[in-house]
Amino acid sequence: MLTKNFTHVNAANQPTMVDVGQKTPTRRVARAHCRVVLGEELLSRVQAGEMPSHKGPVIHTAILAGIMGAKKTADLIPLCHPLGLDDCSITIEPEGADALRVVCTAVVTGRTGVEMEALTGATVAALTIYDMCKAFSHDIAIDNVQLITKTGGKKDFNRFENL
Repeated sequence: MLTKNFTHVNAANQPTMVDVGQKTPTRRVARAHCRVVLGEELLSRVQAGEMPSHKGPVIHTAILAGIMGAKKTADLIPLCHPLGLDDCSITIEPEGADALRVVCTAVVTGRTGVEMEALTGATVAALTIYDMCKAFSHDIAIDNVQLITKTGGKKDFNRFENL
């Protein structure tokens, strides 16, 4: 049974932003990933750069969109603190014969973590791949969106140590 309470609810059971003003700023790093399942043929076309687009190459455009998404997280997630990221990177690599693995790493020196920024960055990059490829197929899936690691806060997390 869970004994914790939600953090974004005050004593009157109303939504509230978490007060992080008394916390000491620390370097915080979060990494999140997801998969974009395209199918073998579509993946090979994306990798070969055979899909002309006014937006640019699929992978490069998705990387830019993911970073932009991470920077806008507070505009998308209610009560999420706006953070000036120190760094944000997106990598997109093949995973098997039919999918791409998107990884977002977000870094900040601050009073609150960057898990939401990492998750948002990975997801926005994946959605951009979907958007740019949907003319060729709607049989595309985005799955396995999850936090991989976080450091620098009250408690570190490493998904693979917790399995």
